[in-house]
Amino acid sequence: MSMSFLFTFTIIISFGLCILYASAELQRLSHSSKHDGALSFLVLGDWGRRGAYNQSQVSFQMGKVGEKLDIDFVVSTGDNFYDNGLTSDHDNAFQESFTQIYTAKSLQKQWYSVLGNHDYRGDAEAQLSPVLREIDSRWLCLRSFIVDSELVEIFFVDTTPFVEEYFTEPQEHKYDWRGIGPQKPYITNLLKDLELALRESTAKWKIVVGHHAIRSVGHHGDTQELINQLLPILQVTKS
Repeated sequence: MSMSFLFTFTIIISFGLCILYASAELQRLSHSSKHDGALSFLVLGDWGRRGAYNQSQVSFQMGKVGEKLDIDFVVSTGDNFYDNGLTSDHDNAFQESFTQIYTAKSLQKQWYSVLGNHDYRGDAEAQLSPVLREIDSRWLCLRSFIVDSELVEIFFVDTTPFVEEYFTEPQEHKYDWRGIGPQKPYITNLLKDLELALRESTAKWKIVVGHHAIRSVGHHGDTQELINQLLPILQVTKS
């Protein structure tokens, strides 16, 4: 997806929940709710611009809303660092686009992140590195994983490898496919693990997060590969 000049974020309303940990093929992380059982979080994507293109302004508003809602964490849907991801796990862009931007007290919570296509144009594995967590403990980025809060389960899906044109028509871009292996088996295994996790989930709310929209009336339109491969799984598992 191309750069957006206006950053947007979505406030996900509170849910009552308790915490549960169970085994799963996808890495599963537990996040406890508040003492009263409520959970609140913010969602944003396409943001890492060293404060430019309205990033700082959105960060300021996020801080105000985050304080009002007493958020538990933040979800990032990818394209975390423009234009071409990070160059390494010591890239200054990490602190210049993340640590030094999201400074509000209410945003000093866990951030759960997935990769976007712009992130794959750099050193994709840098964002997955534990080195970044040593620099800023809020940061947690994995390819695909689950955040489990019993009543609510959030399934994070690595959608970039689904998109064929990134492999067949990369144009001037170079994508970092390390860790993906052959594309088809990677997607097949991911979908199998995701479907199993969704079927076994007993959560009242199942939320699936990925960088690419399945359907959209925006500039990029629908993502046909997700319509063909991911949407049927969401429909059959009622997610």
